[in-house]
Amino acid sequence: MRGLVVVAHPRAESYTRALADRAVCGLLAAGHEVEQLDLYGLDFQAAMSPEEWRAYEGDEPILDPIVAAHARSVQRVELLVFVYPTWWSGLPAILKGWLERVLVPGVGFRIDEQTGKVQPALTDVRMIVGISTYDSSRSRVAATNDNGRRTLTRALRMNCGARTRTRWYGMYSLGTSTEVERADFAATVERAMLELR
Repeated sequence: MRGLVVVAHPRAESYTRALADRAVCGLLAAGHEVEQLDLYGLDFQAAMSPEEWRAYEGDEPILDPIVAAHARSVQRVELLVFVYPTWWSGLPAILKGWLERVLVPGVGFRIDEQTGKVQPALTDVRMIVGISTYDSSRSRVAATNDNGRRTLTRALRMNCGARTRTRWYGMYSLGTSTEVERADFAATVERAMLELR
């Protein structure tokens, strides 16, 4: 499969970044084609500009050449992998902004001209994978609805093919985890990516 790994953490030496590297290693070892976008490393601007907002419903909703390049990457892939820390029960702002600026009409979805209803545009995407770290326990995350996970595995999935599958890998209670637990989770991530078909 052709895959795109989107990473959202401000520190290059973070555990999140290490998980992204392990995911890429597993995917490459399995023979998948992989492109990686490190949103902080690329200094991606999360906020949609007023000009972009005005263009959003027009024929050319993407004005920024960097955003256009990311949109072309998304349109080429069958696998989307998101690696990020869960903050405030959701996605980091840079990743939420990436979704809003890149997955515009014509890229992430289409509007049916006759009915005005939203139609999927990412029909080549066969799988969405989320890999996230949490400072909270699994039960506490569940109690707050895990909004980032819901955004990716429900809202984003609705813009993909009817048979698009999702997988989720969460490292819970990160702040109190041991080095062995973190190493085990990283190995699980790499192994899971190696086994993706």
